[in-house]
Amino acid sequence: MSLSLPERLDKIRSSPKLQSAKQTAVVLNAIEETLRAQKSEQTPTAYFAALLSLLGQYISTEKGIANTEAAYAVVYLLDLVTSHVPTPLLKSKFPQILAALAPALTHPDAEAPLLRASIGCLESLLVAQDGQAWSLPQSASSPRGAMGGLLVLSTDPRPKVRKRAQEALENVLRHPPPSPSLDHPAADMCAESALRSLQAAAEEATSKKRKHKLKEQQDGHDPNVMHALQLVKVIASAANGWPSKKIDALCALLLNISRGSNEYLTMAAFEVFEIIFAGLADQVSSAKLPRLLDAIKELQPSQNDSQLLPPWIAVLSRGYDVSAQIEPQETFEKLPELFEMIAVFLASSSHNIRVSASESLISLLNTCIPSSVLLEPSIMDDKVLERLASILRDLLSVKFQTAWMEVFNVMTAAFDVLRWSSHPLLDGVVQIVGDLRSNESFAGKKEADAVISAALRAMGPDNVLTILPLNLVKPRAGQPGRAWLLPLMRDAISNTNLAQFRSEMVPLSETMFQRVLNHGDKEKTMDIKVFETVVAQIWACFPGYCELPRDLRDSFDQEFAELLSNLLYQQPQLRKDVCKALQNLVETNKAIATLEEPKEDLLRQGRVTKDEAKQNLAHLAGFAGNVLAVLFNVYSQTLPHNRGNLLQCINAYLSITPEAELTETFQRVATMLDGAIAESENVSEAGEGKKKQLSSEEAKNKMPPVSHTLMDLVITMSIYLPRESFAGLFNMANKIIQKQDDAQLQKKAYKLIPRLAESEIGRQALEERSVDLQQLLIAAADKVSAPAKRDRMASLAQVVPFLPRADLSYIPSVLPEVVIGVKEVNEKARTAAFDLLVRMAQRMSEGGTVVNAEVPHMPPDAPSVPASLEEYLLMVSAGLAGSASHMISATITALTRLLYEFRSQLKQETVEEMVQTMDQFLEQKNREVVRSVLGFVKTLVPNLVAWSHEHKAQFKAKIKHIFERMIRRFGVEVIEQHTPEADRKLIANIRKMRDRRKRKKEAGADDGEEDEAPEARKSKFESEYDEAVYGSDDGEGEDSDISDDDVLGRAAEKGKKAKQGGRQYIVEDDDEPLDLLDRKALAHVSSTKPAKNRAAGETKRKANVDLDGKLVFNEDDDDDDVVMRFDENGQEPGDGTLEGGINAYVSALKSRDAPRRGEKGKLKFSNKRGGDEEDEMDVDEREVASAVKQARGGANARGRGRGRGGQAPARRGLGMEKERGPQGGRGGIRKPQRGGARHGVQSKRGRGMNRR
Repeated sequence: MSLSLPERLDKIRSSPKLQSAKQTAVVLNAIEETLRAQKSEQTPTAYFAALLSLLGQYISTEKGIANTEAAYAVVYLLDLVTSHVPTPLLKSKFPQILAALAPALTHPDAEAPLLRASIGCLESLLVAQDGQAWSLPQSASSPRGAMGGLLVLSTDPRPKVRKRAQEALENVLRHPPPSPSLDHPAADMCAESALRSLQAAAEEATSKKRKHKLKEQQDGHDPNVMHALQLVKVIASAANGWPSKKIDALCALLLNISRGSNEYLTMAAFEVFEIIFAGLADQVSSAKLPRLLDAIKELQPSQNDSQLLPPWIAVLSRGYDVSAQIEPQETFEKLPELFEMIAVFLASSSHNIRVSASESLISLLNTCIPSSVLLEPSIMDDKVLERLASILRDLLSVKFQTAWMEVFNVMTAAFDVLRWSSHPLLDGVVQIVGDLRSNESFAGKKEADAVISAALRAMGPDNVLTILPLNLVKPRAGQPGRAWLLPLMRDAISNTNLAQFRSEMVPLSETMFQRVLNHGDKEKTMDIKVFETVVAQIWACFPGYCELPRDLRDSFDQEFAELLSNLLYQQPQLRKDVCKALQNLVETNKAIATLEEPKEDLLRQGRVTKDEAKQNLAHLAGFAGNVLAVLFNVYSQTLPHNRGNLLQCINAYLSITPEAELTETFQRVATMLDGAIAESENVSEAGEGKKKQLSSEEAKNKMPPVSHTLMDLVITMSIYLPRESFAGLFNMANKIIQKQDDAQLQKKAYKLIPRLAESEIGRQALEERSVDLQQLLIAAADKVSAPAKRDRMASLAQVVPFLPRADLSYIPSVLPEVVIGVKEVNEKARTAAFDLLVRMAQRMSEGGTVVNAEVPHMPPDAPSVPASLEEYLLMVSAGLAGSASHMISATITALTRLLYEFRSQLKQETVEEMVQTMDQFLEQKNREVVRSVLGFVKTLVPNLVAWSHEHKAQFKAKIKHIFERMIRRFGVEVIEQHTPEADRKLIANIRKMRDRRKRKKEAGADDGEEDEAPEARKSKFESEYDEAVYGSDDGEGEDSDISDDDVLGRAAEKGKKAKQGGRQYIVEDDDEPLDLLDRKALAHVSSTKPAKNRAAGETKRKANVDLDGKLVFNEDDDDDDVVMRFDENGQEPGDGTLEGGINAYVSALKSRDAPRRGEKGKLKFSNKRGGDEEDEMDVDEREVASAVKQARGGANARGRGRGRGGQAPARRGLGMEKERGPQGGRGGIRKPQRGGARHGVQSKRGRGMNRR
């Protein structure tokens, strides 16, 4: 809501905070003091005159802007005041006011705030001008001249200035002076200026691209083009749209811009078209639409222009969409011409053009064919449709073969739009597409199926099968069988004639089924299996025939009903389809009959009126009694897991059964139920102790007792029964609920009360019998069986809304049972108990009186108490005094849920008292109780920390979770103050781990490491409540709590890659596995990967070398593996660091001594000693391998005892200088003194040679 002028001025006067606001307040106070001194009234005109006189002191053409802050304050106040100044004054003084404002608008040093305020003044000034003022030629002192300045500012590079100028421009154009013209007098000028700006910006961008050889995507984001397009949108969105005279130029320019590949500019150009079309959708400005459409059609691009043609087609279809809204009949008559114009483009070689053309044709079909043409066609309409159908048939010619996939989409849309009118117009299309579909080599079967499915929906299966017969019984020569039509019919048929199914499909089914019967019990051949499949597919089509059939009253007679009854009895495999079909007959007609729209839409209703639908329901109601009898019998013969469809069908026919028949049926079923219960009791007494335990398969295939089946039927019928039958219904429920010998029957009886609550009559009956229900449910509390607990909770919940305010004794009567229910093993029973607990709390919070004298086990003189949430919590808390730990745990869990649900409504004292009570229970030694308390409170530090030493049941992890959350919320110092001295080690450990995680994160950020994107958090809890109680909030974040796995020492990656440095390893001995329960087990956990254990007796020692630095192997040594050393100090190449190792590795690969491949893949080893000496040895890899193999064989043949003293030749280490030995040799390979020699090439740095 906008403020008035006095309110705005008061806001400026009252305590301004910004410096500019302070200056504005100073100027305002000075003006008001002057007005008071002159004893002038503080009117908008007085303010306006004073501000204009001040404006000249701060801004002028000669002096410029004398004081920026003061000038802004004056212009800002002038902006506030101008819109409240009388219009005659603004008209008469326009030249003088504009002359005063002009320096502020045109000065080069004017800042954005000053310009925005000046634009506001100019906007109010221009809105006030009349037609005579706008007729003046454009000059510096005329409104048109001011409009020109506003247009210049509308493309200003400063965003806020540009936005404010465009808002002012739009407001001025939306308020034209009174005149017979649709457009504002300045609209032509604005449009021409905007077109010039857009043309200049587009040419500049194009020349820039050519000059700098940039891509179009780069120049597309030229800011000048964007600003000019925005200005065009502002002018086009004015009250009466773009001026008619400038439409041609605008369309040409926009289409030229949209031909580029830049998505932003194309979308912006389309948005302008959309704005123009939206502005022309009303009756006032729609006169411009024909001129606009003609202009667009005249700009038709070349047929092969793949850049410009798609946007042109899209704009054209959008234009005729608007035209169809204004003049639907005239647009419909032009539709064949449009189709001929656009269909030509389907022959284009460009895929984009073909897709655009097909989408345009689909859009025209959906928007340009009015419903009156289908419902009440005239002779002229029929001629237009015939021309349209002729064009559609031509699209399937060879000329458009490359576009057949797109043409099929158009055909599908044509059938969907034309509905029943497509016969006989599109019969030729069905024939052509059907023949193509029957061709095995045709590649577009999926698209053809979509066309034929649309034809089945539109024309009906009778017309389609006349054109494309199935040919399954007696195939004719040259005519293929079309069994592939049956699946299409199953999914597409609706709102058709049921008589066609009776006359054609049923005989076909009988013929195929007779062939199966004739085969007998012999092994089924492929043909027999095909016949069975055809029968199943035929009856799978039956539900579609029953979806709002147009001839229901004529086709659904006694004979057909008997046929369906026999199928239900004799063909179990067809029951699903038959039940679904019978259900569809009722539900589709009921949907039409219950429509609330005052005006019927026959096109949407399938030409079935509400009166016809009601007549159809009345016709079906005449068969309802017999149909229900059949369904009841079939239901009793069907296994429980196959009864779902039968129950839904029974529900449908119960809803339309006459009241008298329904009552009679209920009485019959109730009598049978009493007899079945009595019989089952006799059988159970006679066969007591002889029950046989059934296997799971036997139990699955065993029929349930008759009493269970009849009870299911009673529950289904209950919501449709009249009020008179409810007395017998409640007596039946009372009797069965008391039975303890049949848990399943008792469970079904408890389902009766929630079922009644689904209907309005049932809720009224529950409210009337609320007292009796309360007594019944309370009395049966000790007789409930385990399977019935969930449904009993649901029944208890249905009574709560009907409790009178004067007596809420029902709530404390059932409360103990509900509290115990929150600890039920069955999840659904627990959920029902929690829901009932919350529902009773809500009822207590609404107020009332709890009559304690009516509560069982309470003294008769117990005083009544007012109902409230605190009183309810007090009732629940009574369970804390119980002797059983299970009851105490359940009470704490219940209080936890109530605190979570009503935390905002409870008093602070109540919450504190609950917390203190829970604090005491943490001292107990019972884990069940403590586990419930841990879910309740997370602020009980002294007693909470005592359980941090417990290693069972993950207690240690849970306690650590809680402390981390408290530290994150309240800080380490606060938590440490309340923690016992002996347990502050836990706080220190948490702090250290948090600091360590923080340092690792910072180090990772400094190294430029990027963590993997976190996976979407998937909660392991079933509800928000469970997560709040048992979960850890913010546990997945940056400073997340340590997980249970971390606390327990388990490495769980949870589906993510383990971070570097976060791995842990267990160090084990080979002789004995690690005992994780040992107190010293932590000493065997290492954060670095342990080295592989060496064999027993194996020691690491330095290898022997000779004076030349060559390795010498002792053949008599018992050790199999000898570790090399590279120098006298036993160090590896490099300085021992990572960088040194890398340098040594690189040197080994790229130094002059590194081996290189020569001709024929031979390795060359350089023996350079310095200078220009070159001595290379060619070594063939195969020769080396052969030599090594022979050497190993020789070594194995020789002895390996100690004391032989043989030496093996050795190469110098990589990167080491060549040394000459005392023998004066040139290096190379020395032979050992005795024993077998070993030769080979060292393949890895730092490894010895394996003798095995």
